[in-house]
Amino acid sequence: MSAITTHILDTARGRPASGVALRLERLTAPQNVVVLGGGVTDADGRCRTLLAADHLLVAGTYRLRFETGPYFERLGVAAFYPFVEVVFEVRAEQVEEHFHVPILLNPFGYSTYRGS
Repeated sequence: MSAITTHILDTARGRPASGVALRLERLTAPQNVVVLGGGVTDADGRCRTLLAADHLLVAGTYRLRFETGPYFERLGVAAFYPFVEVVFEVRAEQVEEHFHVPILLNPFGYSTYRGS
């Protein structure tokens, strides 16, 4: 399994948000970004393959970008956020841990947390 996984729950519809494109990046300097992976959420709203199973995390700042605008457009729903970015830090003592970073989404808001 990827060391970083995510899922999206559409709280307005009460179901997973499938078909949402997303990208995982590592921020190595204020203006330097390394794209590590990407994908599209499955029927269960999950993306489990952002990184290869053998990819080793390094300490640093990471960013997940979710393309939420096209998701809501497909549903015919006006939404406020065209995309959602979640930035989080992996500390040196955490590089062997699994990071699950879900979002709870609706057309006019979102929240996130470190899942299990």
